[in-house]
Amino acid sequence: MIDFKGSHYPKDVILYAVFFYVRYAVSYRDLEEIMAERGVVVDHATLNRWVVKYSPLIACEAHRRKSATNSSWRMPSHAFTMRCQVTDETYIKVKGRWMYLYRAVDKHGKTLDFMLSERRDEAAATSFFKRTIKNNGWPEKVVIDKSGANLAGLQNMNLLLLLHGWFWLIDVLQVKYLNNIIEQDHRFIKKLTRPMKGFKSFQSASATLDGIEVAHMIRKRQFGTNGQSAFQQFASLAA
Repeated sequence: MIDFKGSHYPKDVILYAVFFYVRYAVSYRDLEEIMAERGVVVDHATLNRWVVKYSPLIACEAHRRKSATNSSWRMPSHAFTMRCQVTDETYIKVKGRWMYLYRAVDKHGKTLDFMLSERRDEAAATSFFKRTIKNNGWPEKVVIDKSGANLAGLQNMNLLLLLHGWFWLIDVLQVKYLNNIIEQDHRFIKKLTRPMKGFKSFQSASATLDGIEVAHMIRKRQFGTNGQSAFQQFASLAA
């Protein structure tokens, strides 16, 4: 359960604001007006603090509760990024620098994991695979493109298996053009990050993306709806 003690606003108000920001393409000033129309006076700086504080906590719970995913992964070689253009490679800008959001989905498009990184290299790829395996278990197959960094990261995972006495390895399939599943999955993230026009800090970017990814997982029905609305599912992750 996430602790909301000490807040000057009710829990439901905070969660509604956080959900609205990570689910819809709005700025903090837009959200300030939306909340005011609903009778809640709160400034955009406070809204930002709520997103940065609570989104990572909700994402952590989402990883624990999400439904089982397929053991075959698909992921982009480049990590995920954001630039205001429609391309297969998207960049997130933090304090004027491009950062990389590593993302992986299974063959059905369900989100496996995500991680914002300042670098796109073997160390970052290895860290991402370790995180993804910890949260999802060992895959049978991982599909990537021609990224040397991702290949090296997966080879490090296979080396780890050998060192622990395992006799099977992850099957790594490298193709230049990935299945459209992962590219189409990026579109939701692009749509929401576009009006944000960059981030002022790595922490803010990472926290906001945590929330956006959870909202996307809800859209993909990865938690089981039980007749709940999208907001109710989001709020239940904080319960």
